[in-house]
Amino acid sequence: MYACAGDEIVVRGTTAGVITRDGEIVGVHHPDGSPPYDVRWADDGRVSLYFPGQDAYIRHLSHAPGSTEKRPDMPSAPVTPRAGQDHVSAE
Repeated sequence: MYACAGDEIVVRGTTAGVITRDGEIVGVHHPDGSPPYDVRWADDGRVSLYFPGQDAYIRHLSHAPGSTEKRPDMPSAPVTPRAGQDHVSAE
C-alpha cells in the first residue's frame, strides 16, 4: 500500500452493522509512501496516526499540479507485517 498526502483512505466495515470510514491522508512518514499515515477522518475531523489493515484501501488522486481528478477506485496491495512484527494493527 502506497499513498501521498491528499489521497483518500477508505476502511470498509467487515461485520454487519459496522460502517465504512474514510479520511484524507494529511501526512506520510516514509519517502516511498508506505504506512503509517496521518489521517484526518471525515466523520469527526480528528487527525490520527493510522496503520491500515486489509480492510483499508487508498483512492489515489492525480498529483499533477492543479489537478483535482481522481484515479479509478482500485484497492492497493495488502499490507504485510515488516520483519520482526507478528501482525499489522488496523488502528
